[in-house]
Amino acid sequence: MHILYVHSNQQLSQYFRNHLTILPFLDSPLTNLQPFFSLVFLLQSPKCSVISYTCSSVFWVSSVTSILTGLDSFREVDVKIERPAYNKPFLGGFRNMSTGVEFHNAGSQTKPIKRSDKGIQLFCKETQTVVEKNKRQQTRNTTSTQMTKIGLYVSNMTDKLITPGKYFTAEEYHKRRLEAVIVLQKNFRRWHAMNLLQNLKEQKRLRLEQEAQEELQKKWEKEEKLRREYEKKLNPKTKEDFELLFHDLELWMQEETERINRTLTGAERKAALCALLEEETQLIACIGMHKLDANLENQQKSILHLLRKCAQPRRWKAFDGKITEMDTQSTLRGKELLEIYRSITTKDIPKDERTSVLLTVKCTVKEHECKLTQEIVALIDREIDLMSREVNECNLEGLRKRICTLFLQYIKIPEVNPEVAELLKVPQDPLKLYKKVYFCHSCENYLASTEFPVAANSRTIGRCRSCYRLDNEARQREAYLKYRLILEDLRKSEVDYQDDSKIVFLVQLPDMQYLIENIWNCQSALSASNDLYDLVMVRWDKQHEWSPWNTILLTKEEADAHLKLCNLQKTYEAPFIHKIEQKHIRAKNYFAQIPVMSSFLHRSNNQANKT
Repeated sequence: MHILYVHSNQQLSQYFRNHLTILPFLDSPLTNLQPFFSLVFLLQSPKCSVISYTCSSVFWVSSVTSILTGLDSFREVDVKIERPAYNKPFLGGFRNMSTGVEFHNAGSQTKPIKRSDKGIQLFCKETQTVVEKNKRQQTRNTTSTQMTKIGLYVSNMTDKLITPGKYFTAEEYHKRRLEAVIVLQKNFRRWHAMNLLQNLKEQKRLRLEQEAQEELQKKWEKEEKLRREYEKKLNPKTKEDFELLFHDLELWMQEETERINRTLTGAERKAALCALLEEETQLIACIGMHKLDANLENQQKSILHLLRKCAQPRRWKAFDGKITEMDTQSTLRGKELLEIYRSITTKDIPKDERTSVLLTVKCTVKEHECKLTQEIVALIDREIDLMSREVNECNLEGLRKRICTLFLQYIKIPEVNPEVAELLKVPQDPLKLYKKVYFCHSCENYLASTEFPVAANSRTIGRCRSCYRLDNEARQREAYLKYRLILEDLRKSEVDYQDDSKIVFLVQLPDMQYLIENIWNCQSALSASNDLYDLVMVRWDKQHEWSPWNTILLTKEEADAHLKLCNLQKTYEAPFIHKIEQKHIRAKNYFAQIPVMSSFLHRSNNQANKT
């Protein structure tokens, strides 16, 4: 048993509290511990030996400790105290889960010594910058020559005897150099001329090939255009195709009438005119039959186009430029109705498949109970009953068409197909319907505003498109396809400029027809070419937006060359420029009557005055 006397403080008591085992007969000896007090601890050890212990570096107590080794004998033990300059930082660690002992990570770095400021600048730019200086110096080159002497033999077998040649004066030397330079220049110029000639020949060959290719391309385009026009006349499908047919019919009538008036007189002339009128009537009836067939086909195409729009998924462009598609409940419903409509309109299918399609339609329409669905269900039951009785299919065509028509009406109900609400021409909201509906005094129908072609100089609504088309087929029989193509090409070219052109989108088809026919006489301003399929309208001054008073009618090749010009005054002669300006004045006088155009006209006049 050993007794330890320690002059303690709070830190030392904390250490003993954590590391020593206090005997049970001591009643809390460390609870009332004060700094610099003397305490006696009773320690037990299996061996009677001297205890040597080094206190922690955080202690600042006396370095001598007395230990009772016997009854009256004591022994002093030296205690080494380490006093660090700073507290060790906590760098983490871990805890033993079984014993609860904590182990901390040791720190190996010491705190740097803070040096006192002596007021002396230790770092500066001059001491860290190297000053370089270059200087040429001629170094020594030690050489020697071995000479013959007594006791040394040097062989002269490799020696040469050199005799001086003809002396060249400076003038002769420079003359010889000049002759050599002239020879080099002659050969270089010959080589350069041959290369230049070869390049010119190659450019000429490529240019001729390009021109030949362009001629072939133009010829092919013209033939293709004639072929398409012939195909349109042979199998007309659109309104423009029938315009071409009636236009050709009018030209044929004028030629035949002129021939009859020129060659026949009296009763023969009247009989020929009557026969011509009868033939014209037959041709009009034939065109009408084709028109009915085309209308039925176009109507079916428009129905499928409407249903495809209803089934089209939502699409948008993401930040990376990729297109994202998303199907919603309404688009999926549209796809389902589209597939059912395609199935019910399919012809020449077996009876069992037809029965399955009809039952699918019946289950679909039963989801919404109304008078229309009841009628569809009754018609489906009737067709199934007739097919079970082996009725001929030709006798069921009317019934099947009626089922398709009623099912299409069912699809166009917004409650059934939500996507169709935005695509219907007749809106469901009556307030929207009243705002954009006008009355046609010719056919006495109420139509949407988009069905009325309004010219730029018109002040009233006038007749609808159908009445204009019917009047054109009956009287004038003009073909507006060529003017429409010129207007579309003009609008595309103006969009490519990206300068916010507006006037070109205010000009309508009748205005473009007036410009081409009355002002430009349906011919090019340069070559007088009258092929409207080859004519285009471009800007007269490409620095300003297109307008009827800033335009010129040219062929496509002439237009490409015209748009490459930078100065019109230097390129064209004064009489030609004066002629173009007169046409522009006529266009200004015509379009100045239009209120919308007048503002653009005043703005262009102000810009011209400033320049």
